[in-house]
Amino acid sequence: MGAYAGSGKRTGYYGALLMAARNDDEGTLESVCKLGTGFSDEQLAELHQRLQPLVLSKRTPTVVSGLEPDFHIQPELVLEVLGAEVTLSPVHRCSFGSVRPGAGLAIRFPRMVRVRDDKGWEEATTSAEVEDMYRRQLKQAG
Repeated sequence: MGAYAGSGKRTGYYGALLMAARNDDEGTLESVCKLGTGFSDEQLAELHQRLQPLVLSKRTPTVVSGLEPDFHIQPELVLEVLGAEVTLSPVHRCSFGSVRPGAGLAIRFPRMVRVRDDKGWEEATTSAEVEDMYRRQLKQAG
């Protein structure tokens, strides 16, 4: 749903990607993490090449986020992301307000596992699924 300009060795590429979960009830994509790790140099170049044609001039109305990326990206590519845990977030809008007023859910320490060319964005993880992961995690800890 979004990308941030790279710096240093990532100059000329996207340094991080703003990732989202689908909210089927609202018909929106809700930010869930800012992904900047797990990429090889080759993957970074490939992602830039694949995402460049999808750059939009402005955010689409169906994208919900408390962060403003440098580039808005047409939702199309699905990435598999792994993280340490799902946490409450004041900036990400995944399941915003459903667990705690004024807070969404975010993937903590996200890293890319792989590109999922076998899935379209319509098959990506939903906000309800992320919320379920959060609640299961609480039960395991408690």
